[in-house]
Amino acid sequence: MRIDKMLSNTGFGSRREVKKLLKDGAVQVNSMTIKDPGHHVDVKGDTVLVHGEEVSYREFIYLMMNKPPGVISATEDHHDQTVIDLLELEDSIYEPFPVGRLDKDTEGLLLITNDGQLAHRLLSPKKHVPKTYFAVIEGEVTEEDIIAFQQGVILDDGYKTKPGDLKIIKAGLTSDIELTITEGKFHQVKRMFQAVGKRVIYLKRLSMGPLKLDETLELGEYRELTDEEIELLMKQDK
Repeated sequence: MRIDKMLSNTGFGSRREVKKLLKDGAVQVNSMTIKDPGHHVDVKGDTVLVHGEEVSYREFIYLMMNKPPGVISATEDHHDQTVIDLLELEDSIYEPFPVGRLDKDTEGLLLITNDGQLAHRLLSPKKHVPKTYFAVIEGEVTEEDIIAFQQGVILDDGYKTKPGDLKIIKAGLTSDIELTITEGKFHQVKRMFQAVGKRVIYLKRLSMGPLKLDETLELGEYRELTDEEIELLMKQDK
């Protein structure tokens, strides 16, 4: 990788600012001062110093966010705050993106990464990656609804969903449920309940494949995935 691109990607400023660092003799590669912005470095093998401090470069970043309501699952938007806007600069410089979408008013687990191959495989309809949600439903959820979801329900556009695993936590005028589905149609959980005459009034994603929401994360907080979590995700998508 070009030294100017590497330094720009690791937070040392724009290409112009990086060129000034190089021109000023602030950058060393394997103990040699490098002034050429086009100099190529081995990001895994070479030792790069800026003002005497070693620069560590990573190709991929994997973040778990507890998405807050009112924020959209996108990289940029002219009207609303996005989940990327919530990231620290040291993480956003890797240009990560959300894997899949949670509705604007939906909370919970969101994976954010710049690993496009992993994202594609996790979202592929062929993989049937399970996603579990907690929801509060207006109306009483019944055993009939459980059976209907097991068989797949017809959405408003005529599409029949794949079987969903519905569990009733509390039933009443409002009901608490958990639902696991293996697809990700637009507003799917809300539309599935609409299909049985009920309305979702609160929705939170708890898990995606083997990745479970870290309940210690406050709304809007995020952390890097552990090595174990990354390994589980990599296994999931094979």
